[in-house]
Amino acid sequence: MLTTLFSLTSTMALDVNDEGRLLVLYDGTGVRQVNEIAPDGTWRALTDLGDTCRGARFVPGSRRVVVEHDSGGDERGQLSMLDLDNPGLPTLTPLVHDPAYNHHLVDAKPDRILFTTNRRNGVDFDLVGRDLPTGTEKALYDGGGWVMAVSLSPDGHWVVLSLASAPANSMQLLLVDTATQAVTELTPADAHNDQTAVSWLPDSSAFLVSSNADRDRMAVRRYDLADAVWSDVLVDDARDLAGWVSPDGEHLLVGVLEDGEVSLALHRLDGSATAPLDLPSGGCAGLTIATPDPLWSADGSFAAITYNSPITPPTVFRYTPATGEVVELRSPGQVAPPAELEHPESLRVPSFDGEQVPVFVFRPTGPDLGSTVVHVHGGPEGAAMRLWSPIISSLAADGHTVVVPNVRGSAGYGKRWYSLDDRELRLDSVKDLAAIHNWLPSIGADPRHAALWGGSYGGYMVLAGVAFQPDLWAAGVDIVGIASLVTFLENTSDYRRAMREREYGYLATDRDFLESASPLSRVDDIRAPLFVIHGANDPRVPLSEAEQITEALTKRDVPCRLLVYPDEGHGLAKLKNRLDAYPQAFTFLREHLTTAE
Repeated sequence: MLTTLFSLTSTMALDVNDEGRLLVLYDGTGVRQVNEIAPDGTWRALTDLGDTCRGARFVPGSRRVVVEHDSGGDERGQLSMLDLDNPGLPTLTPLVHDPAYNHHLVDAKPDRILFTTNRRNGVDFDLVGRDLPTGTEKALYDGGGWVMAVSLSPDGHWVVLSLASAPANSMQLLLVDTATQAVTELTPADAHNDQTAVSWLPDSSAFLVSSNADRDRMAVRRYDLADAVWSDVLVDDARDLAGWVSPDGEHLLVGVLEDGEVSLALHRLDGSATAPLDLPSGGCAGLTIATPDPLWSADGSFAAITYNSPITPPTVFRYTPATGEVVELRSPGQVAPPAELEHPESLRVPSFDGEQVPVFVFRPTGPDLGSTVVHVHGGPEGAAMRLWSPIISSLAADGHTVVVPNVRGSAGYGKRWYSLDDRELRLDSVKDLAAIHNWLPSIGADPRHAALWGGSYGGYMVLAGVAFQPDLWAAGVDIVGIASLVTFLENTSDYRRAMREREYGYLATDRDFLESASPLSRVDDIRAPLFVIHGANDPRVPLSEAEQITEALTKRDVPCRLLVYPDEGHGLAKLKNRLDAYPQAFTFLREHLTTAE
């Protein structure tokens, strides 16, 4: 079952041109590559690299495509051009290449592209415009900080920058005049606000943004440039909202996030509702990193929507507002997921201080082993969503009950909830794991046969669980996890350190706390066997984190195995490596959970 689930293909929408052609990421080769879908449904492969493609944009008015790609998972995006007028597989021509730095494709216009890059000092990201005919480049913003997102106005005169700001999990919005490079602060740099999903009106007079400024939940707000006034368009005190303006300026596609599920509905620009979209229930259409935002065609005749759920791999749907029709764009040789896959139950776990931890529970779909795997998401400000996860589905098929929590610090449940693990509150999120362990009998699970599984920050939670709660967990699977908050911050990429210190604490002032909250500081207490997976080129969590926890446990005769993949970065992007690593991890869990007492 594991091989079957991991081999199912996925498709993610990237861009749509004036002819209605779509660019998508498709992993039919085992690595995500750029493909084009013609209006008649014909597919064409545009890249065939050994490494992952990260994005692509059409150059309007031409048959050219700009592609962002990296090498070995290092996340240092490089930009290349494809000429689609050439038959067969187009050749990548270098456009913006410097493998020492990160370049992220933002937008493409007929005569220029926009991209962000940290090549000025390795830390700050500048916004740069590159003239395509001459190759001349011009910095449109070089005011410092990590530019996380950029939205260009339809007339090309303005860009809105989302800049990582001082408080944890916060974004500042800046408005930049592309002609003069004048910068206007639209939101304060020190405000504890998140801002995402910027969407311009077609006349460039205003934009909408999903924001939790002055409230707990994300609302759709509007900013009018002429009078510099903010106003609310859609507000829901119980759910997160985002909106994407249609090209005619008459309608919005509105995403509603509730308990890990994102539904879409068509609204008028004033916020009044018209009709929900007939997408499958129980999954996500936008509002997640794993599911890109909906894309409107230039004439507004259709929108491309990437949808996935626990029973559906990422798939692109075509939505036609005039008829309400939603059609799946099937990939070549697409195979239906196994019929036995199931949606999870949504439950709440009482924690040590009376807080209720949201969890999704996947029951075994194979012979029940009587064991439980608690699968912790990354972030820490990420979230466990109702998304396609071949790992979770394979664990359930292998006979485990899988509990997927949104411990405090997770997004999607309001600003208050995602702030409850900041800095000195870090270990409160680890206490939520103990609460889940204590709660397991209430769902018929045996806590003696419970393991932790997590990647990135979830890997930190695995290591923290077995270190700070050594009597509770029978085993752990740590994927690209943090063993020491101190050495992680010292050795992570320079551009990431500045942002991550906001969340975890500052090396200069909080070192004692960072040491005390690090699993490595409690390594003598760890007794649970560990299985560790890491990519050699990880720019976020260095390989040294895996190496030092493995070395420390091996010296103490605690069973600990490390798999390192030389062509991977922050996780396993290549199918061949997943099919090598995860069967071994599953065997490890079966061995240690079935023998645990």
